[in-house]
Amino acid sequence: MTGPLFSEPVPMLLALGGTLDQQRWPVDRELLLGRDPQCDVVIPNRQVSRRHARVYPQERGVWVEDLGSKNGTFLNGERLEPGKPARMREGDTLILALAQRFVLVGPGETQTLPLDEAATWLPAAPEAERTFTHRLEMDLEAHRVWVLGKEVQPPLSPLQFRLLEVLYRRAGEVVPRAELVEAIWGKESLWVAQPALDALLHRLRERLAEYDPDHSYLVTVRGHGIRLDNPAWTGSESP
Repeated sequence: MTGPLFSEPVPMLLALGGTLDQQRWPVDRELLLGRDPQCDVVIPNRQVSRRHARVYPQERGVWVEDLGSKNGTFLNGERLEPGKPARMREGDTLILALAQRFVLVGPGETQTLPLDEAATWLPAAPEAERTFTHRLEMDLEAHRVWVLGKEVQPPLSPLQFRLLEVLYRRAGEVVPRAELVEAIWGKESLWVAQPALDALLHRLRERLAEYDPDHSYLVTVRGHGIRLDNPAWTGSESP
């Protein structure tokens, strides 16, 4: 076992379906997954090996490793090679022996970004150099977001930015949840459960509310999808 690596909040491993449905574990240390009662995450299914896989944090994020299981560990539908760790991203799904599914949810802050992605964020330019016409503004090329004229710092995680970008490009339209899942996770979308999108929406709402607690930008239209409510901004609203 390793000691805690992240300070709160930390990424969470959320169980979907099966006997562990909706249980969750903070990934602030190594988690051993398997059928053995001594595991951190006990999965009482005969298809699952006694010591099946491990999920653990590092400075560059969360990783998963198959421990030589009989029936396999699948990350976003791809079977992992035993002994070769793979990095998990926010919203990724993990399936053990096709018996128990998990999704990684959590803050998605910059400390969980790989170095190559973290390097794509550009330093903030002086606010006076920009003219803001709406409460929320995005620079899609530079991956920057402003709310009420203030830049969101630290930057949104890649998944959060991608979700907001889809809604921003279609501001005012109701975007079906299935389209959002496909736009964010692409060909892996079939392995992404709705709770993963819900977790991503929840975290993005929290980040935007840090800068504008009086307005709800992400509006749920029940039975239809999500739309971005982004009114014009005159500068008179207080940030």
